[in-house]
Amino acid sequence: MSIRFDDKVAIVTGAGGGLGREYALALAARGAKVVVNDLGGSRDGTGHSDAALKVVEEIKAAGGEAMSNGGSVTEYEQMVEMVAKAKEAWGGVHILINNAGVLRDKSFSKMEIADFELVVNVHLMGTMKPIKAAWEIMRTQNYGRIVVTTSSSGLYGNFGQSNYGAAKLGIIGLMQTLKIEGQKNNIHVNAISPVAATRMTENLGIPPEIFEKLKPEYVTPGVVYLCTEEAPTGAILTAGAGAFALSRVVETEGVYLGEGGLSVEEVRDNWGKITDGSNQQAYFMGGEQSAKFFRKMMES
Repeated sequence: MSIRFDDKVAIVTGAGGGLGREYALALAARGAKVVVNDLGGSRDGTGHSDAALKVVEEIKAAGGEAMSNGGSVTEYEQMVEMVAKAKEAWGGVHILINNAGVLRDKSFSKMEIADFELVVNVHLMGTMKPIKAAWEIMRTQNYGRIVVTTSSSGLYGNFGQSNYGAAKLGIIGLMQTLKIEGQKNNIHVNAISPVAATRMTENLGIPPEIFEKLKPEYVTPGVVYLCTEEAPTGAILTAGAGAFALSRVVETEGVYLGEGGLSVEEVRDNWGKITDGSNQQAYFMGGEQSAKFFRKMMES
């Protein structure tokens, strides 16, 4: 049975081009009514364009329903207005894909504070604000599928992207709590870590033959799956060139060193046991870590 979204309303931020455009087109092709949000402008966040209007025209030409929105993800009132217009037109908001972003790459020693603040504001706060604007509607209707966008730069690090990486890992921290708070209202929150050839990556020195293999549409099926009713929650899906994998935050079993006489030397001498990954686990919530520490204390 093919996956459909005929009764769903979706918002995609940063949908005027690249990955966001592909997400919007794919959801519309499967029946969703789509708000195409895009402030426009260049990859560093300056300037404006009518990119969202062009995507809406594409969707309508294919027989779908869509509206454009030029609101900035960094302006909460504009996100509230966007969500309100979607609800007024179509009755609700069921899917939110947070895709909008900018880059200001420099090594940390050369980076200006303003470049750090801008990137964190657009990516982290610009993810939180659309979610906050839609959260109560999703709670009221007892349904929501939210996809946030992280990056290997946040998960693992990348030279020249301390601002971007900090924001992208911060988004995972946001997701980890929202997946818990959204459970009772059937709101699932997942993350996509995409590798794709877009204007955000065109200046990273990727060889042309590889760039061609990294089309945004090779990431899209994974994102669309995370928008479905059967989607997981709290997953970090990585995708690129048609390959998909799951990234996890894991913790080793560790070792209990006791309280009396605990020293730096004991930590040093037990480093092998502390870092032994043979029984590592991916926890769903922070309390599981505390429970482990109490268990190890009681066992000793």
